[in-house]
Amino acid sequence: MNQARHRGAVHGPTHLFRPVVAGPLLPVLIVLVVVLVDLAGGAGMIWLPLLAAGPALSASTNGPRGVLYVGLFAALLGGLLGIRDGVPAHELMAVLSALAAVTLASGLASALRGRRERVLAAVRSVAEAAQHALLKPVPEIVGPFQTAVRYSAAAAEARIGGDLYALVDTPYGVRLIVGDVRGKGLPAVSTAALVLGVFREAAYDEPDLLTVVDRIERSLARNLGADDFVTAVVAGYPRAGQLEVVNCGHAPPLLVRAASAAVTAVESPRPAPPLGLRALTDETPGLQVLPFADGDQLLLYTDGVTEARDHGRAFYPLAEGLARHVSDEPARTLDALHGELLAHVGGRLHDDAALLLIRKPTAVGQGIPQPAPGELLLNDQAI
Repeated sequence: MNQARHRGAVHGPTHLFRPVVAGPLLPVLIVLVVVLVDLAGGAGMIWLPLLAAGPALSASTNGPRGVLYVGLFAALLGGLLGIRDGVPAHELMAVLSALAAVTLASGLASALRGRRERVLAAVRSVAEAAQHALLKPVPEIVGPFQTAVRYSAAAAEARIGGDLYALVDTPYGVRLIVGDVRGKGLPAVSTAALVLGVFREAAYDEPDLLTVVDRIERSLARNLGADDFVTAVVAGYPRAGQLEVVNCGHAPPLLVRAASAAVTAVESPRPAPPLGLRALTDETPGLQVLPFADGDQLLLYTDGVTEARDHGRAFYPLAEGLARHVSDEPARTLDALHGELLAHVGGRLHDDAALLLIRKPTAVGQGIPQPAPGELLLNDQAI
């Protein structure tokens, strides 16, 4: 997950008045433009009502005190112009009264905007704390692996969603999970927290990976509704050169072999239902064992990546993207993939998206073979 996040915390009530000092000057410029037009044309009452645009616009850029200052500035100039142009007293008072009403209303709107900003900043701060507690940052090295994670919530203000991931080093080797909760919002976040809590505990306690999955299934069966479920891939590295994978209705991981740099989808030979739905079928997940040599890499992801569409409704080709950007640095690989994904969708994802990449480092001086210039390798085939 990208750790460079903007913090929206507000310190003290001075936030409301900060724009007075450094806020935009556009409202003042509008007032001055109206004054200059009046001076140039000598139109009197025709232009004076437009002075109210200054404090009205100031409500969106300044605090209440800034709105008041702009309103007083506009009223002072409006009064001087009215006297200069010989505007009748009752008409000038009507204009200044309207200007005062607009200023008061704009000041109230500015105060409400400031309050909403503080509430949003507090919500963002809590969401960020919840994210760090739920989706803990993954170190660059976990056990024998180089690791990297990139996570994007579709609701940028919330910062957390229904996708989940975890990677832990246990007495039984490194274990990891990537999953996707059905649904959105707080219920999905609550389910994700439940899955991660059970996984982290079971991963340390259970020597068998299938038993870890069974414990998650039992917990979800007790706590989820009839229509709720979680797709997930759970993987483990119990011994050198061997990777275990259990797929519960999730998108297949992508395996990159060091020997060829080919990208291969790890299809489960025994498809299993998503977590939480096992009671509805007779199928149980199976354990898939893969050789995992030095230099090999495994990418786990959620459907927010593969179902991301461009303006032409074309899906993002993750396997081809991985083949283009694979390197011996997982963080660099995911940076390139994440950037390409955002470019594909035009800058904003419409679903949560998670990417988790692990790599078994090679001996010093060895690296991942790269395809020849202008050539991609996908499933051992040049394209």
